[in-house]
Amino acid sequence: MKALLGGWVEQREVTARYGCPTGTLASELDKRADGLDANIAEVMRVLLDWAEAQFRAMGRADARELAVALIAAYQGISLLTNTFRDPGLMASEGRRLERWIDSLGSAASPA
Repeated sequence: MKALLGGWVEQREVTARYGCPTGTLASELDKRADGLDANIAEVMRVLLDWAEAQFRAMGRADARELAVALIAAYQGISLLTNTFRDPGLMASEGRRLERWIDSLGSAASPA
């Protein structure tokens, strides 16, 4: 997951200029009713499922909730990075998310 975060942070200049390509596309396709909205939802679901599997591999019983939190944090920081044209926001949030992930590995998983 940290490698994924690193890739997102590496693209912070692009995100500052254009936003998250997947998130932006999902937002636009959601306005349609021709099936493309479901297609992009499936792309996002694959990412969410992958993150869930990573948290589950860490022994987390709350893996789905953590996966949603991770993807939501990325989508949110992408929007802010783009809105303010500030790639530093993405870098800061990436560091915070790495610390968060590290803390989850040492914290007891809720039942």
